[in-house]
Amino acid sequence: MSKKLVAYFSASGVTGSVAKKLAEATGADLYEIKPAVKYTSADLNWNDSSSRSSVEMKDKTSRPAIADKNADISGHDVIFLGFPIWWYVAPTIINTFLEAYDFGGKKIILFATSGGSGFGKAVEGLKPSAPKAEIREGRLFRSNVSVSELKKWAEGLGL
Repeated sequence: MSKKLVAYFSASGVTGSVAKKLAEATGADLYEIKPAVKYTSADLNWNDSSSRSSVEMKDKTSRPAIADKNADISGHDVIFLGFPIWWYVAPTIINTFLEAYDFGGKKIILFATSGGSGFGKAVEGLKPSAPKAEIREGRLFRSNVSVSELKKWAEGLGL
């Protein structure tokens, strides 16, 4: 049986809620990816082209700083990596996280939350940041997903 970690970034709490349930469903450790500078509601206003999130997402080389690099990656072989979908991809802080550690030989299963868009090119955008890892598109979840549904999904991955 593999040792699992649920690592997640949550700007508004929705992804965090799903991540906590997924950790419970899988018996995984939990790690929150926190930005060095917390996002405000103004930062997250996707209708404002000059908002922090809009500026970051327009620049695919943007790497928002993370608050720490304390995730115990070495002790895990399966990482569930969660984030909200921004502009049909993962927020660039996820690239920052992936580039901060050695994910060589690890399986990374993505999960996301979204108000309506799909994964888009999330996997494609993340692979260069962890080239030695196996990154798989997982599933989109709503905040009201149950622990039992998450357990069933994770078991279906055959990990």
